[in-house]
Amino acid sequence: MDTLEKENSAAKTISVMMALTLIGKVLGLYRDRLLAIHYSTGPAANAFFTASRIPRVFFDAVFASAIAGCFIPVFSEYLETKGRKEALRFAGCFLTLVALLTGALTLVGMAFPQPLVALFADYSDGDTAGLAVSLTRVMFPTVLFSGVAFSLVGVLQAQDHFTAPALMSTVSNLVIIGYFFLLDRSFGIYGLAGAYLLGWFLQGVILLPPLKRLNSPLRPGLDLGSPGMGKVFALMGPVMVSTWVQPITLAVNARFGSRLYGGAGVSALEYASNLYLVIAGVFILSVTNVIFPRLSRLTAGGQEGAFQSTIRQTVHTSLFFVLPMSAGLMAVARPLISLIYGGGEFDAFSVEITSTALSWMSLGMVGYALQNILSRVFFAKQEGRGPLVAGGVSIAANIALCLGLTERYSVAGLALASALSSTVYALLLLLPLQRRDRLLDGRSLADFGKMTLSALVMGLCVRLGLRALGAVLPAGKLGELAALGLCALGGAALYFGLTLALGLEEAKLAVSFRYRKK
Repeated sequence: MDTLEKENSAAKTISVMMALTLIGKVLGLYRDRLLAIHYSTGPAANAFFTASRIPRVFFDAVFASAIAGCFIPVFSEYLETKGRKEALRFAGCFLTLVALLTGALTLVGMAFPQPLVALFADYSDGDTAGLAVSLTRVMFPTVLFSGVAFSLVGVLQAQDHFTAPALMSTVSNLVIIGYFFLLDRSFGIYGLAGAYLLGWFLQGVILLPPLKRLNSPLRPGLDLGSPGMGKVFALMGPVMVSTWVQPITLAVNARFGSRLYGGAGVSALEYASNLYLVIAGVFILSVTNVIFPRLSRLTAGGQEGAFQSTIRQTVHTSLFFVLPMSAGLMAVARPLISLIYGGGEFDAFSVEITSTALSWMSLGMVGYALQNILSRVFFAKQEGRGPLVAGGVSIAANIALCLGLTERYSVAGLALASALSSTVYALLLLLPLQRRDRLLDGRSLADFGKMTLSALVMGLCVRLGLRALGAVLPAGKLGELAALGLCALGGAALYFGLTLALGLEEAKLAVSFRYRKK
């Protein structure tokens, strides 16, 4: 396969991934809307978000890092150097270990939820804290289900199979949406916790058929002394700390948020971060999930030139799309929150605090994109020290910023702390790579300046356009939808026109592709 065919294949894969991820994310938004109109930012929602976050943080901090940062590179190396049989044997050992560890952690979490809730939230209302404890006990098995499912995802993605993993969130979201329509009135918030648990279980189940089609049998076993497991253990410590940044940042901010607005800060941050991750994650995570196995294979094959070229192009293209996303989201935060979550129990106050969180959170989208891409660079090379240092500094920076900004700026201060710490993490990853590999040259920096200028102009025009449309369009959901749609189309066209006029390659390629299609 020549270079052009490889690029077209990668672009097609990323496009399919983005489409499937988008479906899951849209369903996730609808799931959150149903939760918002049923429970708003009240005590039940606050307790539920705390209870659902605790097992996710434990999984993300410990096992997600081991799978994403340690298992996939070593499994890819086995495929390249030792063959499929040995690679699958190693995968079976890894899956067994993950199942045992996540199972043990699940039992501990279900037995002792009280101290965990006290660590993650500081509710002044004892009833809310008590409800969070009960819900945590119900939802803690998600750690076990997640560990098994994400290990299977690693096996599939390392073999360039991305469809079933991209459909996982769609399956779980459909289960939860069905619960709201059919059973919520009868079983309430406890039933919702059970529906989330069932959704996570089914995420692993849907991965079994593609594994069978790929003839990838995974047999249980435990060989802790194998070379592959040795490499995983050597990488795991540094990689774990580096991937703690996002889950720990969200957990720290949620604890500070539990002290705001009678605990409603927890729900406001959760709704805002979920929407933020939909908009940022559809593109960013689709890109990183596709390039990471490729980077791991290029490293295992000693193809340093192709490795560096892939990184540079990925960073450049990602910034081209992420910068206008960030500026646009800051401009439309309030009507977007009102459109998606507003109504039912989700009143004007809930809209206000949630949109404030989303607007300031969006300032860190570039940092979020870069940290996800650049951390994969270190992981693919099986180097953990850089992300280890960057992750530790970022976590400390977030805590310091929360302490300094929350009392004065409330939920805006928490969101800004998250954005700034994400940017710090990205810069600390970029600097050593820049010194070693010269990822950004003068032209790249000039292009970044052009993208930033175009995004700022676009964001300002979208903000002014919303004000103008608000005066002529009808109030309510229809008016909000029309205003957002017009501003999104106008903003995208303006950004594309500006970047084309400034000579950016991505805009030129889009034009040339359109003419080739004709």
